[in-house]
Formats: sequence, C-alpha cells, structure tokens
Amino acid sequence: MHSSPNGYWRLERSDLCMPVRIDPEGRKGPTKRGARSTRWRRTSRGQYVPSTVSDEDVEQRIVEAAAVVPEGGAVTGWAALRWQGGVWFDGLTRGGRARLPVTVVAPSKQIRAQAGIEVSEEFIRPGEIIRVDGLPITVPARSVCYLMRYASSLRDAVVALDMAAYDDLVSITEAASYATTLKIWTGIPQCREAIGLAHENSWSPQEVGAGFVWVVVAGLPPPLRNRPVFDLHGRHIGTPDLLDEEAGLVGEYDGRLHLAGQQRRRDRDREARYREVGLEVVVLLDTDAASPDRTAALILEARSRARFEPASERRWTTEPPPWWIPTFTVEQRRALDPDLRNRWLGYRRQAG
Repeated sequence: MHSSPNGYWRLERSDLCMPVRIDPEGRKGPTKRGARSTRWRRTSRGQYVPSTVSDEDVEQRIVEAAAVVPEGGAVTGWAALRWQGGVWFDGLTRGGRARLPVTVVAPSKQIRAQAGIEVSEEFIRPGEIIRVDGLPITVPARSVCYLMRYASSLRDAVVALDMAAYDDLVSITEAASYATTLKIWTGIPQCREAIGLAHENSWSPQEVGAGFVWVVVAGLPPPLRNRPVFDLHGRHIGTPDLLDEEAGLVGEYDGRLHLAGQQRRRDRDREARYREVGLEVVVLLDTDAASPDRTAALILEARSRARFEPASERRWTTEPPPWWIPTFTVEQRRALDPDLRNRWLGYRRQAG
C-alpha cells in the first residue's frame, strides 16, 4: 500500500501507481533534476510517477487526480462511479473525442483546479464519503446526482443515472431520495427531471439516447427497456432494446458493431421472429442519433404501422415462463447470489 502525498489516504491496489513528491535524496521520489528528465511524468503540481506509467488507463488517471485530495475531501462524479465498477464511465466525452476532468470535492478552497482536475467546493455532509480500495469517494447517490446536475444536457443527465443503475451502483429510488435533500443546489431542477425519465434496465448510453428521443421528442409513452419477449409457448423470441407494449412496436438500436456480417445476420433473424408474431420493428442506426427529429419521425412512422392488438389476440407476451429469473430492476439484480449473477448478468462484463 502507498499513501497519498499528503498522507490522507492509502492506495490498496498494487496494479496502480501512486504519485510521489520530489525528494532531495531521490529515495521516495525524483530529485529536482530527475523530475525534469524523461524518466518521470508530472501528474499534478509537484507530483510525479515514472514515465513508464501510462495515463491511458482510466483508473490510473483517477489515482493521479485523487493524490491531491485534501483531508475531508473525495473524488466524485464519473470517476467515483468508475472506481466502484461503473463500466460505462470511461472518462471521455460523448463519442470519445476528449477526456473529462476528474472532479475532486474539496470544500473551503483547499486546492485549486489544474489540468485534468476539476474542483468542487460544495459542502460534504457526514456519511457521504466512503473508502473503496483505500481511495476516498463520494457515495453513489451523491456522485450520480453531481453528474446529473452539471450535465450539459437533460439527455446526458438521464444517461448518467441509467448507466449507474446498469451496474447496480444506485437505484432510481436512491437517487430520487438523495435529490430531495438538495433543495436549491446548482442544477437540481435538471437532476430531478432526469430522474423522472430514467430506467434501471438500459444497457448502453446509445439505448438511453434512443429512449430519450422516443419519449421527449416523439412524445410517446415510455417504452420498456430490454424486456424479453416470448411466444405463447414460453419460447424466448428476443430481448428488444425498446418495446411499446400497447402498439406492439419494437425499437432496436444498431451501432457500428451491428452493421458487420454475422452480427447483422443475427439481428435480421431476430427482427424476422418479431414480425412473425405480429410485432412491428424500427431499427435506429448510429447515423440517426445526430438528428433527433429524424429519429422521432422514424419511430412515429413505424408506430403508425403497428397493429395495436389487444392482449387477448397477441401471439407474443412479456410474461416470462416460471424458469425465467427477472433482472429488470436494481433491486432484483442485487438480490441474485453470485452464481446466478454470473449466469444472468455475465454479458455486462463485456460492456463499456
């Protein structure tokens, strides 16, 4: 274990490197002259790691930023959620175009912002800091509410909560309960609105974006997310990204991966199975995401073709057979034992 330069916390992961300060004797850190050589890389003011340590690793970036956290402070926002296993929080802007700064909560102007490190001076209440692998972070509800409050758009605020729920870090109820304690904090109206649009069973930010357009732009009722569909004999037909039960409309988001050979064939076969039982399908592509109005028009057009069959006449159902274990909510997923979690949620390890 290695202590942070100010001694406030100790890193409990051997695969990551804690920054060190200049050491005149060159034992615990570089000398002044050594710090100017190619053998060391500066991570923040007065702190260094060997140049062989890459900051391309997102967890290493978090450690380097956390090294400046003063006593009583913590890492928050996307970095805190990532540190707890949030696979979709990769520290990059939408589309991976640029890095996001790591946000450090340090009340009372104890530190200043610098390259790659954003400082929040908001008050920290008792019990809002936890230690994970030694590193001080804010509790998930605070971390995700921070992200939602400062998100650049309502859509991005919804993405933040849905993706935190994806790894069961926080439920919508927990986020909503925490948000009620932030009466007049910056961004709280957007945070509360995003909570009202959130779902606990979204599987990717792109799906969240498609669902956002479905509801906010197209003005349709919220679709079910990743709800398995069965035939009347209990056979699994597929698990659509979005499902409008009333209309009998399936929405599938196809990213670049889905456009390639074998994956596209599987998608086409699944779409055919949906149509065989009377479900209408609308496929939304990466290129549609840039135009919400176009996406909304595609959804509305497909819905106009849907059958709107009463439940008694449908050849499909969302009622699972007795052997199917539901994992639609954070509560349901948290209740799984390790073996069942690995069996039913193993696909989530490949996300992000």
